[in-house]
Amino acid sequence: MKTNSNKKTKSAAAKAAPVKRQNHQIRIIGGVWKRSLLSVVDAEGLRPTPDRVRETLFNWLNHLLHNNWTGVHCLDLFAGSGALGFEAASRGAAQVIMVEAHTPAYKQLEQVRDKLQASQCKLLRGDALKAIESMANQPQKMDVIFLDPPFEQDWLGRILPACAQVLSPKGCIYVESEFPLVETAGDEAGNEKIAKLLSGWQLIRADKAGSVYFHILQRNILPHEAHENQA
Repeated sequence: MKTNSNKKTKSAAAKAAPVKRQNHQIRIIGGVWKRSLLSVVDAEGLRPTPDRVRETLFNWLNHLLHNNWTGVHCLDLFAGSGALGFEAASRGAAQVIMVEAHTPAYKQLEQVRDKLQASQCKLLRGDALKAIESMANQPQKMDVIFLDPPFEQDWLGRILPACAQVLSPKGCIYVESEFPLVETAGDEAGNEKIAKLLSGWQLIRADKAGSVYFHILQRNILPHEAHENQA
């Protein structure tokens, strides 16, 4: 008659053994580096934008840019895996500045940039808010800003005002969030928060994938600015 001693020993060993995480990879979905793999480091709060969401996003951007990425300057403020920044570079963006504070993720970005020989990608290691504030007085403005911050840390309230200082007049911002940037009937407190966040912005596109909401914002152009842009 068999006993359960071996099963118990194996069970205990399995519980005691460290869990080995599988390396997670995502693919660039368009452009000259289409199907190139990007490795994703294991870091808390790092959630690469899924393929389906990126496909929708870049369809939106292609429409806004008239399928012409030539001369487009991009800023990826929470670069993480580089899924958004390298995707933009793959499609022909003139420059992509990628900001990442997490050292292992930053080193992974360096490896990918070197592998792809992506000379148009400039990497900055540091805090996203400090990085964008340092760009406020630079003459070169950004045409596309990717804003995919960690959730539940009120990043949008802190960083959206700074984005307005570096965005070109006809530029746009891609925003991922844990809540929709639209008002909801009967939610007075929530609607007040959304109105404050979107002060000075227009919501151009919005969609949802799972528990993630994603959007395109553009600046509200004041009458005198519109006249200057037409001149």
